[in-house]
Amino acid sequence: MKKSRLGKGLDAIFGEVEEAYEKDTSSDKNRIHEIDIDAIRTNPYQPRKEFNQKSLKELSKSIKEHGLLQPIIVTEDIDGFILIAGERRLRASKIAGFDKIKAIIINIEPKKYRELALIENIQREDLNPIDLALSYKALIEDYKITHEELAQIVNKSRAHVTNSLRLLTLSEYAQNALREGKITTGHAKVLVGLDSKKQNILVDSIIGQKLSVRDVENLVKKEKKSSVKKENKNNSLDLSEVSKALKRKRFKFRIRENRVTIEFRNSEEISNFLDTFLSKSY
Repeated sequence: MKKSRLGKGLDAIFGEVEEAYEKDTSSDKNRIHEIDIDAIRTNPYQPRKEFNQKSLKELSKSIKEHGLLQPIIVTEDIDGFILIAGERRLRASKIAGFDKIKAIIINIEPKKYRELALIENIQREDLNPIDLALSYKALIEDYKITHEELAQIVNKSRAHVTNSLRLLTLSEYAQNALREGKITTGHAKVLVGLDSKKQNILVDSIIGQKLSVRDVENLVKKEKKSSVKKENKNNSLDLSEVSKALKRKRFKFRIRENRVTIEFRNSEEISNFLDTFLSKSY
C-alpha cells in the first residue's frame, strides 16, 4: 500500500489513539487525570447509538469491584471534555454511580472527531457487524482509499473488509436482526444476494426455528434449484409432435429440457433419418 497517498490523514489519527492506549499507565501517571463524569460529552459524530445493557451492567459490576483498569481518552473542549475512546467504560461508570473517572487527555482537532468516532468503533471487540461495516464504509469514502488499503491500516484481511461491506447490501430487516444479535454474521453472509422478501422470510425462520448456518445454506440451495426448475419449465417448448413423429419412425430418442437426443445404431438409421425428415415425408 502506498501510505504516502494517505499522508498524515488516517494513519496519523490511528497513531494518536494507539499511542494513548499503548502508554504504560503505571509509569506515566502524570498523563492520567480524575475528571468529573458530568463534564464529559460523548463524541457528537459517534455513529453507534445502541449499547447492550446486560453487558454494561456486567462491566459496571466489575468496575465497582476492581476499579477502572483502563482510563478513557478525552480531549479538552470549551466547556469540558469530548470523549475520544471508552464510551462503554464511561456509561458503566455512570451506572456504578461514580462522579469521577480516570482519563487520559490528548490534543485532538475538532475536525478529527468524526474520524476518531469511526476508529473507536472499529477498535471495539463488541461492535456489531453492521456498525463495523458502516464505519469501514465511511472511512473508505472520506479518505478515498481501497479495501486493501483500509485492511492494512486496521490490520485485517482485505476479504474481511470486503465481506463486512457486503453486509450493507442486506435488507433493512435483516440488518436490524444482525445488529440486535438475532442472527449471526454466518447467517447474514448466506442471505447476501437474495431479494429482500426472501431475506426477511429466512430471517424469521432463523429466529423462530433456531436454524443453524448449515440449515440456512441448505434452504437457499433448495430455493435456487427450485427457481432454476421453474424457469426451465416456464421456458419449455411443446415437443409432443416431435415425439410422435420419432416414435412413428421407430427412432430411439430422449427428450429433456427442450433438447432432443436421437441415438443411431448404424449408418442405415442415419440415412433413413435424413431421407425421412429432410424430405418431410413423415
